[in-house]
Amino acid sequence: MSEVSEEKVVLEKSAGAATIRFNRPDARNALDPESMGLLAQHLETAAKADDIRVVVLTGTGNTFSAGADLKAALAGAEGGFTSSGPEAMADLLTQIADHPKPTIARVQGNVYGGGNGLVAACDLSVASDDVKFAFSEVRLGLTPAVISVVCLPKLRPADAAELFLTGERVSAQRVQAAGLINAAVPADALDGAVDRWVEQLRLGGPEALTGTKELIRRVPTMSRADGFTHTAELSGGFFRSTEAQEGMTALFQKRKPEWATD
Repeated sequence: MSEVSEEKVVLEKSAGAATIRFNRPDARNALDPESMGLLAQHLETAAKADDIRVVVLTGTGNTFSAGADLKAALAGAEGGFTSSGPEAMADLLTQIADHPKPTIARVQGNVYGGGNGLVAACDLSVASDDVKFAFSEVRLGLTPAVISVVCLPKLRPADAAELFLTGERVSAQRVQAAGLINAAVPADALDGAVDRWVEQLRLGGPEALTGTKELIRRVPTMSRADGFTHTAELSGGFFRSTEAQEGMTALFQKRKPEWATD
């Protein structure tokens, strides 16, 4: 990681990946209006950059994110979570979930409240096995309302009820078993796990990855008949695409496709 910047959310680029790092360690990387604005800006920058193939979310210090900035909420800060903050958070989670590039949560520190939504909105997630997760809202007289939209599809119903209602701090292994994250690894293996995913994702066609993300989001919401109608049309379009023609040609020529050689 590069040196700590004064910005509350930092964008760093390397080897085809954009790492967006929450950078308020003294505030447990809580999201105030400025942080949410920077996060949205960096996500948009990564979406438009042709040289970026994967987006990684991570934090500085011992916390990934504590979600809502409670001090700002108590102070009634404009744009905070007592005013337009929940809508801004919903927009951020939508921006992450619908991002055209694959997204990875690199969970280097503890996760509280709305931070769980940031993890759940990502396509893939890996956590250091010594960190703790807590849906802490109920213990503050709040509900995990906005983040439930992205967390509930990943959590088993019984696990969601236990984690949401108790607010207990649990291990990374516990939330992995519940379905919130893909993997929990030793801290010194965290970067290696992320790097392996980045390299694997760079082997996929950029348009194919975007299309596959759309399938994962949309098909479960459709009836079987509508699903087959939609996917048959989508599949035909991809078979006819320039990207697929290159991919299939590369297979028969026993070489890497163009997008895997940059």
